[in-house]
Amino acid sequence: MYQKIIKNDIRKSKLITATITAFILVAAMLTSLSALLIVNLFSAMDNMLLSAKSLHFMQMHTGNVDMERLQSFAAANNSVEDYQVLEFLNIEGANIVIGKDSLAKSVQDNGLSVQSKKFDFLLNLNGEVIHPANGEIYVPIYYMKEGNVALGNRVTIHGISFTVAGFLRDSVMNASMVSSKRFLVSPDDFERVREFGKLEHLIEFRLAKGISFPAFEAAYLDAGLPANGPPAITYTQVKMINSITDGIMIAVLVLIGILVIIVAFLCIRFTLLAKIEEDYKEIGILKAVGMRVSQIKKLYLAKYGAIACAACVLGFLASLPIQTLFMKNIRLYMGESGSTLSGLLCGLLGAMVICGVVMLYVNSVLQCFRKISAAQAVRLGAPQEKSKAVKIFKLSNNRLFSKNIFLGIKDVISRKKMYVTMLMVLVISSFIMIVPQNISNTISKESFITYMGMGICDVNIGVMRTQVEDVMEKTAEVVDMLKKDKNVEKYTLFTSMMLDRKVDNGTIEKLRVAFGDYSKFPITYSNGRAPQAESELALSVLNAKDLEKTVGDEIVLIIDGVEKHLTVCGIYSDITNGGRTAQAIFDTNNGDVLSVGIAVKFRDRQNIDAAISEYRKQFSFAKVTGIDESIRQMLGSIRDALKMVSIVAIGATALITLLVTVLFMKMLVVKDRYPITILKSMGFTGTDIREQYLTRSITVLALGVIIGTILAHTLGELVGVAIISSFGATTFQFVVNPWFAYFVSPLLIASCVVVGTMMGVSGIQTLKISEHIKEV
Repeated sequence: MYQKIIKNDIRKSKLITATITAFILVAAMLTSLSALLIVNLFSAMDNMLLSAKSLHFMQMHTGNVDMERLQSFAAANNSVEDYQVLEFLNIEGANIVIGKDSLAKSVQDNGLSVQSKKFDFLLNLNGEVIHPANGEIYVPIYYMKEGNVALGNRVTIHGISFTVAGFLRDSVMNASMVSSKRFLVSPDDFERVREFGKLEHLIEFRLAKGISFPAFEAAYLDAGLPANGPPAITYTQVKMINSITDGIMIAVLVLIGILVIIVAFLCIRFTLLAKIEEDYKEIGILKAVGMRVSQIKKLYLAKYGAIACAACVLGFLASLPIQTLFMKNIRLYMGESGSTLSGLLCGLLGAMVICGVVMLYVNSVLQCFRKISAAQAVRLGAPQEKSKAVKIFKLSNNRLFSKNIFLGIKDVISRKKMYVTMLMVLVISSFIMIVPQNISNTISKESFITYMGMGICDVNIGVMRTQVEDVMEKTAEVVDMLKKDKNVEKYTLFTSMMLDRKVDNGTIEKLRVAFGDYSKFPITYSNGRAPQAESELALSVLNAKDLEKTVGDEIVLIIDGVEKHLTVCGIYSDITNGGRTAQAIFDTNNGDVLSVGIAVKFRDRQNIDAAISEYRKQFSFAKVTGIDESIRQMLGSIRDALKMVSIVAIGATALITLLVTVLFMKMLVVKDRYPITILKSMGFTGTDIREQYLTRSITVLALGVIIGTILAHTLGELVGVAIISSFGATTFQFVVNPWFAYFVSPLLIASCVVVGTMMGVSGIQTLKISEHIKEV
């Protein structure tokens, strides 16, 4: 019996059935897709880290390593399971030539390594440990993705030629945001190139489970072990860096999914109410002949149960090919997840949850059957809606609008509750369309780097101890050139040193501090401001968390053997040097100079590329990078992922808006059959009535778009902060594209609403006065 009823009902209301199926399908698809991606991302990452036997703690160090002292520390520390010291041979990008092009423009610190013997293995694209033959070189995936190199290409390093035998996955340095990249060669080839590079040591540890990484780092520094390099990298950071690009994409996708699911449930309510309006008389007859409400509900639950099950199965199946598109980057950088079955089960579970929630929601909406009067339903054929008359809004007082526009606006005002649902849908639609675009646009703007510890300049020139012996002498050469260059508008030096910091318990730890004039190329602080006095110090967010310091707290540094008390004046986000940095402006000469960064701004920005090329020729010992290229290389993959998600959001929003409008207008026409026939009997044409319904839609549209746009720029910014803060930018302001936010988005939504309204009210022409006016 139920099967026959379902078939007949679907045949009778094809549009409603198709629409509700579409919404449940989309909700199930997004839920399944999110579950699939989350499981596959973390499984793939865990598999890669397991296959690579990734490190738990790494300290990069330039200079000699006292192996006996390191061995004694490892033997005495119960948390150390294993340790090793690997060599990383820094090579200038200009001296790494692939084909005919060098890596001079690369912002990465490129170097050669040999395969590890204990852990931190470099893997090929099949997840296997690589053992290159002499003359072969394995290139980081990053450069393959950038299009710099292909299999079989020739790579020349200081005149020594290699053949690209494959590409490698590096569990520590995979991501574009990591500033170092390892090329893998054989031990013999490493020795051939050794004299041309600057040697750096990677001091790595594998630790016991449950060990606190900050506590181990403190023990390492307390032991006075080598730390002449960037701040240490821990296993937690390795996992975070590897998951950042795809994690942000999935987070935005989940946000869109949640909002679409909310809209889907609102639409289910639309369709149910529309169907109940159509079946009002039949429901009354069934109640009049003695059928219980629970039995009547079963008739509807059977139909919606069948629709929900079919839609959720289709949604799950639709998520499988779609995930291939989103999984492309995950498979490239981390390989197969190895949890295909788990991913499928989680995706299927997500679809089942949507199906169950839909049925619970439908059941709650059907509780309105208890309020239906059998006598009234049989006599009137439709519920009699109570609307408050708006006494001050009378047609006789109207001087501004035509009669059709006036009647349309009056209907919205007099039946506010009924239009709230459509209003909510339009608000959410505006939010879905604008927020991902705002996030993508914010990250794409040059100003975004000020939220990540970098000032806006044209060129950055880096002189590092990993590349030259005397950093300050080489820096002086660069400064002399900048002083003579008339095109240079301004420049400033940021000198990074490793200083001693006195802890509250009296022990000494290391702190990386950069000295310079932060007023010339300012950054954005999440709290406080830049140092302006010699007694002030600004901390990066990670340092502030590790040291448990905030603005106003005190930090004690050891300068020239004397304690110097500094007040924390600001806290800022930073993606450089592991995110653990500090800023100051006092003078000191006793620290170990690690590097000098020189930010440069030109008067004539048209010739930046030419200036960069000239500086690279003049300063072969320095890393010269344009700021635009730096941003593209660091954030390009994240930008691409967010751009793809924002396009999906625009398409989903347009479809949702169109379908919801069609449903809502169809429901209104069913509800207003009697008023429509009255208007027709009074001489209003079908065109007049359609104009009234279009006015209602546009009135609700205008209010919904305004509220949605406001929420997108306020609440949406908080959501964006929560998502983007996962990779270091703890505070930022949306950079809104006014063309899209205030013109394209409203226009697209308005077009969908207008088209949906015309489709939804198309049945007005077929309503006959003789069939409906007799119902009263």
